[in-house]
Amino acid sequence: MKKIFLLVLLMGVALCQAVAQQDAKAENILSKMADSYRKAGGISLTFGGTQQGKLLLKGNKFCLESGGIKTWFDGKTQWSYVEQNEEVNVSSPTPEEIQSVNPYALLTAYKKGFNYRYVGEKTRQGKRGHEIILTPKTSQDIKSITLNVKENSSPVYIAIQLQNGEKQEFQISSYRTGVNLPDAVFRFDKSKYPEAEIIDLR
Repeated sequence: MKKIFLLVLLMGVALCQAVAQQDAKAENILSKMADSYRKAGGISLTFGGTQQGKLLLKGNKFCLESGGIKTWFDGKTQWSYVEQNEEVNVSSPTPEEIQSVNPYALLTAYKKGFNYRYVGEKTRQGKRGHEIILTPKTSQDIKSITLNVKENSSPVYIAIQLQNGEKQEFQISSYRTGVNLPDAVFRFDKSKYPEAEIIDLR
């Protein structure tokens, strides 16, 4: 479950597609973020906070490394490597499963799923940005998402408040666009993990 929320958080840039009919200021900022993401090409970001890790994105592909787990998704097949167990789970996610783990899919999954409001300019980790709070339109595990974004549309801070009181915070420490990411980056390379047991769940 934490991995799902992590991906939601990291792709605050994806949540920018949650524009509907509310706060005009928030809508303008979110729309600019959405446009920036679409034009970004390959994206590389690192993050700290509740968890630390690295995320690579290109179109509907991603590679996430955090908490001893590395996940690759090439647009069709997903590989999840658990370092502690030396296991790789291979699956072909359904559209619903993709929406829960694939940041790119969240672009459409959250398009109409959130209300949002502009809070104002706030400084997070020494970086000033525009802060927006998103709340789901229907009841779910997520109570609210706080997104802080700089003028150049790059995310600074993302936090998720859960209904059970748990809060996860992520500070984006680096965010680069236009990164050259070959498709092989988003596929599991068995030669790099020769001892791993492959569990095919397809």
